[in-house]
Amino acid sequence: MFGLGHFFYPWGFLLQGLAIVHFIRRRPENYWFYVIFFLGPPGAAIYILAEVLPDLGLLRGFFQGFGRRSRIQKVETDIIDNPSPANYEELGELYKDQREFTKGREAFTHAIDARGASPYTFYSRAQCSLGLNDLTGAIPDLERVVAADRKFDYYRAAGLLADAYARTGQLERADQLFAEVTQISTTPETLYNHASFLKTANRGEEAREWLQKLEAKKRALPRYMQRRERPWFRKGKALLKELASA
Repeated sequence: MFGLGHFFYPWGFLLQGLAIVHFIRRRPENYWFYVIFFLGPPGAAIYILAEVLPDLGLLRGFFQGFGRRSRIQKVETDIIDNPSPANYEELGELYKDQREFTKGREAFTHAIDARGASPYTFYSRAQCSLGLNDLTGAIPDLERVVAADRKFDYYRAAGLLADAYARTGQLERADQLFAEVTQISTTPETLYNHASFLKTANRGEEAREWLQKLEAKKRALPRYMQRRERPWFRKGKALLKELASA
């Protein structure tokens, strides 16, 4: 394999550099590092085909951002003449998608103040609060959403509320809600958050069991979903190491 290196010169160094940068940022399976490093440019080319090219689909949101910023300017102008709840809701969603959570939450608050908002508006404002790590701000909105519909967003709202309870020290309430949510939802986010709560509650053995379920979930998912949910699997591995060293 090393004898093929001259076919890649001088682009082989660029291929390896690109592959290593991508590996550091995305952190796929560790064996890919050895493929890139020991097989040289051919290994980097294999890695790019297997890992980098499929990731290009994740860049769709980056390119959509250009159109989103233009739409934000348009909606902000519309609000000057028509400060309707619908316009504020759209502006909030645009800001949320841009991860400008402070502006997004402010827009959703305007929409809520203007009328009796739907659970969806409160849920969107709660997501902005969570994006700002404002758990105490998110909890009342999530409670209102879950009270209106416990199945909201396929139990994700309830799962986020249980996690917010756990992270603000309300362990009994978190335990009760997680017990309900995990009967239905097996998303990587929910599995990880439940395991994290169990660790906080000094229930390490149960936390390990749920992290094993998270790993089993990874093996069961198709590759494109493994790629999308990778941050949760990475957090799960880190949490398992913490439990092992405790």
